[in-house]
Amino acid sequence: MAVLERFNDLLWGFPLLILLMGTHIYFTVKLHVPQRNLLYALKLSFGKEDNKGNNISPFSALATTLAATLGTGNIIGVSTAVALGGPGAIFWCWITGILGMATAYSECYLSILFRSKNDDGVYVGGPMYVLKNGLHNKHLGSVYAFCTLLAAFGVGCTTQANSVTQAAAASFHLSPHLVGIALAFLTGIVIIGGVRSIANLCERTVPAISFVYLFGCVLLLILYRSVLPQVFLLIIKDAFSLGSVAGGVAGATLQHAVRYGVARGLFTNEAGIGTSAIAAAASHTTNPRIQAYVSMTAVFWDTVVMCLITGLVIVANMLYDPASIAGVPETGLTAAAFAHLPYVGDAFLTISLAAFAITTLIGWSYFGEKATEYLMGKKGIPFYKLAYIVMIYLGAIIPMRLVWESTDLINALMVLPNVLALYCLRQHIKS
Repeated sequence: MAVLERFNDLLWGFPLLILLMGTHIYFTVKLHVPQRNLLYALKLSFGKEDNKGNNISPFSALATTLAATLGTGNIIGVSTAVALGGPGAIFWCWITGILGMATAYSECYLSILFRSKNDDGVYVGGPMYVLKNGLHNKHLGSVYAFCTLLAAFGVGCTTQANSVTQAAAASFHLSPHLVGIALAFLTGIVIIGGVRSIANLCERTVPAISFVYLFGCVLLLILYRSVLPQVFLLIIKDAFSLGSVAGGVAGATLQHAVRYGVARGLFTNEAGIGTSAIAAAASHTTNPRIQAYVSMTAVFWDTVVMCLITGLVIVANMLYDPASIAGVPETGLTAAAFAHLPYVGDAFLTISLAAFAITTLIGWSYFGEKATEYLMGKKGIPFYKLAYIVMIYLGAIIPMRLVWESTDLINALMVLPNVLALYCLRQHIKS
């Protein structure tokens, strides 16, 4: 743990944060602020089309991306960001989402432009194919694909299973082994069916789960309405404070606020990592601009809306009932806030967390499957799916902090080749 923490502090020091934020700002300016077309992008994303052949519709690609990104990062990740980075981390997480939409647009545009078709006539793409077909560097594509495979077992698998285990144990006193087996079984049923099975489930479940969770958050914000003006002031003040204003659970400085805000924002929306481009490439659309705009909205819903609302609930509870967070672990701030939800409380959050985690497990299984296909061909996919299901169980029983530190390391390693491809091929991207 000590080695991992030191290495992550080095990787997530200001050089990598500046690289990420600089990339977000650069593509925002270069593409003449694609965020200004957010309403157009949202309109495109709501225009559902049928899947065609073995490929999926733009909406299905968006739903698969949201399934992978909407998860424990929006609940547990925001909690750890506030605990370790202070309330100001919410501001930097939100900024990462606002600016990250331009980077997500660029990633998905290139993914459509440089994707390939496999033997079954299905489109496959993502940063590994951009590196291979755009930069003509198959080996660097293999490096990215290998990192994606690790991330599927880490970001998409163990973090989700572990978070559900912790919540289920606290709320219902369920055995981690039992929860791990149940998650592995439910996920396995879906992922064995392939991309169409994954996309169909995500289309039906992700919007409904998101609405229910946001409804619970809105009820809490109504309960905390008397402190909401103070909440906004505290978040802004803490975001630029050289010392600790509120300090979260562990105490924080400006560097901690930026480090954990950006790192958790990246973890949940994946702008800069490039994984959303893998789902975008499976769309049957031939217009890279349309799919790029549709996929861009995933960052909006994930970070600009969901993470912000969760963060407001956490900070509001810190001011409304300071005693409720005394002795609470860094992963428990969201649960402390939801304990005030009348009648349902902890059970509501646990069920929401489990639902999000299952969709994330399913969405990320697809990313890992495409990485496996790139590295080993289709013959490796059955072995990958089996390993993924086993890792869900293992993720449910290993220490949480080790999971999160490993996740930060993998995310950092995926950023570098993806950002390299974005800059090298930037002349191909049109807004």
